[in-house]
Amino acid sequence: MSRVYPFDDAATARAVIGADGTLVEWNEGARRLLGHPADAVLGRPAARLLAGAGAPAAPGGTRWAGTVGLRHRDGRTVSVWLLAHHRPPGDGHGGDWLVVSPLGGRDPGTPDDPLGRAGLIQSPCALSVFDEALRLRLMNDAMAEVVGLPVERLRGLRVSEIGGKPQSEELEQGLLRVLTTGRPVDVEAFMRAGGEDRAHAWLARMAPVTDAAGVVRGVSMALHDVTDNHRARQRLQLVNEASVRIGTTLDVTRTAQELADVCVPALADFVTIDLLDPEEYGGEPPARITAPVNLRRFAHQSVLSGVPEAVAKPGLVEVHPSFSPQAHALTAGRTVRVPLTGGELDQWLAFNPARGDRVRDYGIHSSMSVPIQARGLTLGVAVLARHRRPDAFTDDDMLLAEEITARAAVCIDNARRYSRERETALALQRSLLPRTLPRTAALEASSRYLPAARAGVGGDWFDVIPLSGMRVAMVVGDVVGHGIQASATMGRLRTAVRTLADIDLAPDELLTHLDDLVVRLSEESGGDGSPGEVGATCLYAVYDPVSRRCTLARAGLPPPVVLEPGGVPRPLDLPAGPPLGLGGLPFESAEVELAEGTVLALYTDGLVLSRERAGDTGPEPLVRALGAYADSLDETCDRILHALLPLGGAPDDVALLLARTRGLPASQVATWDIPADPALVAPVRKQVVDQLERWSLTGIAFTAELVVSELVTNAIRYGARPIRLRLIHDAATLIVEVSDTSHTAPHLRRAKTFDEGGRGLLLVAQLTQRWGSRHTAEGKTIWAELDALEADQ
Repeated sequence: MSRVYPFDDAATARAVIGADGTLVEWNEGARRLLGHPADAVLGRPAARLLAGAGAPAAPGGTRWAGTVGLRHRDGRTVSVWLLAHHRPPGDGHGGDWLVVSPLGGRDPGTPDDPLGRAGLIQSPCALSVFDEALRLRLMNDAMAEVVGLPVERLRGLRVSEIGGKPQSEELEQGLLRVLTTGRPVDVEAFMRAGGEDRAHAWLARMAPVTDAAGVVRGVSMALHDVTDNHRARQRLQLVNEASVRIGTTLDVTRTAQELADVCVPALADFVTIDLLDPEEYGGEPPARITAPVNLRRFAHQSVLSGVPEAVAKPGLVEVHPSFSPQAHALTAGRTVRVPLTGGELDQWLAFNPARGDRVRDYGIHSSMSVPIQARGLTLGVAVLARHRRPDAFTDDDMLLAEEITARAAVCIDNARRYSRERETALALQRSLLPRTLPRTAALEASSRYLPAARAGVGGDWFDVIPLSGMRVAMVVGDVVGHGIQASATMGRLRTAVRTLADIDLAPDELLTHLDDLVVRLSEESGGDGSPGEVGATCLYAVYDPVSRRCTLARAGLPPPVVLEPGGVPRPLDLPAGPPLGLGGLPFESAEVELAEGTVLALYTDGLVLSRERAGDTGPEPLVRALGAYADSLDETCDRILHALLPLGGAPDDVALLLARTRGLPASQVATWDIPADPALVAPVRKQVVDQLERWSLTGIAFTAELVVSELVTNAIRYGARPIRLRLIHDAATLIVEVSDTSHTAPHLRRAKTFDEGGRGLLLVAQLTQRWGSRHTAEGKTIWAELDALEADQ
């Protein structure tokens, strides 16, 4: 049997009526039915073909069916059953009506007809059979109920004519594939059944109908309502999507926004996420919530651009009384569903007139308040509302909203806890780091500290420590790890460095003592005596403005970068030292001479850590960045951070310390070699007084003379030759230093009433601002500082 496709269009009378009521299409079947040729009716009002009552002038809804009297060309009235489908704009049509009518129907077939045998009229499954022209031959009662029309009226129509929707054309294409290939086809469609206002998900199973010889004579189609399965898949997909999209960061606001974004438009048209104000409860939600409740808006989302339904903006705190759905859900600890059109929320809408206006303006008809709960705590509430979707929230919607919100609640609680720990660690870090750097005559300094963008606060630190003899110590360090533990360990190490610096240890010796401390901290934290639980790196430098020499030692950190006046930045050639905490390994110091005005950059490896090349912590990026040096150290710090750190923040903690050296002029230093003869102390005192007169410090000359006398006399009596006296003077301080080659350190002692000695150092301690001793390679130095400003008083 030969078949010609497309099928015979004249087997159905078909016309299209435009939005203005004129005929815009008229096929051969319509001419056969009423006798009017196309050129006689196209462009003219369709109402002129009506011969009596029956068809409404402007039918409502999306489909109309009924019998009407139509005018035949020969003047008689023909009673015709019509099926009309309204086609909205956007489907390739201009909002017109498709009107069809079968011509003469189709013979239901003989009892031995294979099409008749396939009918299964009494089957509960919706079944229909189409002939080789894909026109309806048979349809059982279940299918007639789905379509909403009896088979007698539809026999002879194609699926696209019966349904009149794009989905109907997809079904017809499936029937055509079965007819031409002889193989079964399954087609899924989502559309409304006849007379229903809600769409269903359908699975159309199509199979060929063959005769005794195996020739395809038509196609059978069974429709299965799979709406429940379809919705279950949608819910599962939404839950899976929520698992992926919610909680991508440890930021509370971002996580709340992700929850709102997931729910719109899949579950609601408008969503708000309000959390308990953390400031009100000291950062921790209460175990029991009572109304009224203060909620802070963290996020909202809408199907409408700009979220015009929202009354509160993100960040705003609102009071929710006991009669509000939010307070009801929070105090009861369960989801609250209420319609907004039944009067149940009139008191709540009247409490905030602006909210009532938004509900009426946008037609919000139902809402659902879902408490956000995690780990036994209630964190806030998610409010879902609908205005574009006509249906109210169902029990399945509530279960789905609760499932998604429960997943999001854990993420919000994780973000909240992380934020709280981060803030605590930041507060601890700020309290342990120096708030300001001391002003010294030796150098000018500027610093920056930045916590890691994602890992949080760590154990980086920096410090500038004034030492005796107008020297100054500079230190940067980094404790392995992040969080409060790393910050606390950093505080202990910073205190230890200051203590060790106060006794004037050389940089390599100081790092050795610090290494021992880190080993002990590791043993304490490990509990099994094995080191490695705590690790740190450090760089320690001491600069002397008198000699303009700087002594440095490092433990695991990259070498500092120097920029001499008129030169180019370069890394210092400094011996590498092992990280702190390994124990038993030596550290080496190096001494360099720095011209006045040299910029010294000390930093932790977070500043130069390359995210593209793992382990690349060399100084080259800083060398390039320091090339853009400005006169202001603060400005240079900012330029370096901007040049080296990514826009999203540093991958690790960053500590940066810039220091510009100063030199002390020779005119502010006086040195004498002292003979080991107590009788010659008087001439030395006279030389000191003369020097103070030249420096215009006569106001403290008497005190300085007494201090010099005691220190020199002690050096002669208990020290070893050679003995040297040095005076150092700047605008605010006079320093007296007496050095000898003995390594015996002096100490204070309380003299008894009749003792002839033992009061010298006690007198020095009372006359000076501070005093002390330091060991040198040749012996020791006893020093004392006096307030030079007393000379002006």
